[in-house]
Amino acid sequence: MGEFSDLELDGRVATAGDSDWDEARQAWNLAADPQPSAVAFVEGPDDVAKVIRFARETGHKVVGQGTGHGAVAVGSFEDTIVIKTERMRGVEVHGDARTARVEAGVHVSELGEAAQEHGLSSLPGSSPNVGVIGFNLGGGLSWLGRRHGFACNGVRAIELVTADGEQRRVDADNEPDLFWALRGGGGGYAIVTALHLDLVPVSDVYAGALLFPAELGADAIRAYRDWAATVPDEVTTVVRFLRPPPIPDVPEPLRDRPLLTIDGAVIGSQAEGEKMIAPLRELGEPIMDTFDQIPASGLSRIHMDPEPPVPGLGHHTVIKELSDEAIEAFAGAAGPDAGSPLLLAELRHLGGALGRPADNAGALEKLDADYVILAFGLPMAPEMGEAIEKSLDGLEETMQPWAAEGGYFNFAERPSAVESILPEATCKRLTEVKRQWDPDELIRANHMVSLTPA
Repeated sequence: MGEFSDLELDGRVATAGDSDWDEARQAWNLAADPQPSAVAFVEGPDDVAKVIRFARETGHKVVGQGTGHGAVAVGSFEDTIVIKTERMRGVEVHGDARTARVEAGVHVSELGEAAQEHGLSSLPGSSPNVGVIGFNLGGGLSWLGRRHGFACNGVRAIELVTADGEQRRVDADNEPDLFWALRGGGGGYAIVTALHLDLVPVSDVYAGALLFPAELGADAIRAYRDWAATVPDEVTTVVRFLRPPPIPDVPEPLRDRPLLTIDGAVIGSQAEGEKMIAPLRELGEPIMDTFDQIPASGLSRIHMDPEPPVPGLGHHTVIKELSDEAIEAFAGAAGPDAGSPLLLAELRHLGGALGRPADNAGALEKLDADYVILAFGLPMAPEMGEAIEKSLDGLEETMQPWAAEGGYFNFAERPSAVESILPEATCKRLTEVKRQWDPDELIRANHMVSLTPA
């Protein structure tokens, strides 16, 4: 324990001398290999404040971690104490007000289940066990997003601990600049301990996935694009090339089989959903069709993202306009004939409320693009990593002629500065917030602004 013996918490401090150190430092994304000085498993905001004050006194940095889905993008953990909030799992839903208070360790699926009991929904993404806090700090791209916008702009107040070790609650009237920065600008400005957020009056949706042979290729993606251009904001969908790995968790008929999948959600009745999705069913004979009227709490599982920890390497590109040429290029680089080692390469449909300025928005006001590409590979063996990274680079280079400026925070899986993701004016304001609240850069996170001149 060494110098950390003086750090007394209601939770627990783990260090390299502990028998379970490798487990303690592990992130959900097993491709990350964090080597921090210590890991603090905190029980509440008092523990967080103690860790921050201790870090300041001993010359350490701190980084908050709910699940560790984005741990690869943090980069170095040298001289850092990881504040793991996984024990903070409180959820309070106020049905009449359509709001919830969510502590820092809560998963998206847990919030969805609590909201469902009141006939409401959060704005869930495609992974059930990503943390609500990280999801919102980086924007929150949801299956209900084209109708209700980015999840971060439904946050109404934030409980946090700042770099001076003080507990605070911020909102539009109290420290509004800090409140603004944490809604879509990442977590490098304070350690968040709870969010107060709006819920939406959606209890069930028509949602699921269509799985086709990947050979449908560019023709199917063009048909999908033409269909997507006609749908109302109540429809949010994704098309992707997917090759499930040959592992027991995957149904045998789908193992190692190249697929083209379309999944998404329609806000409305089953009859409305069936009518909306009908043109997609005409693309070919589906291998599997899971679309049905489901509780909104099931939305985070329709994309079939892995739930146990896995190693993942990813990259993304924001696409201004999906032309025929862009589709051909995408299919050529990621389709079944590309010989790619990637697990998936997908096109997520944006637009609607995601492309319009939100009222009283945070740092992520809107995303001015039609689609965002996310590609991922699973380096199940060390030698696979290089091939996956090469394929990710190749896909990005191929799609550059149609790329929009910037990116989307939560899909930026590689270490990078926030200046490569958000607009210049936004980054300047974020820098001022960082300078005011953390001038010593004690708090680390993925995609940070820097106060150190280049």
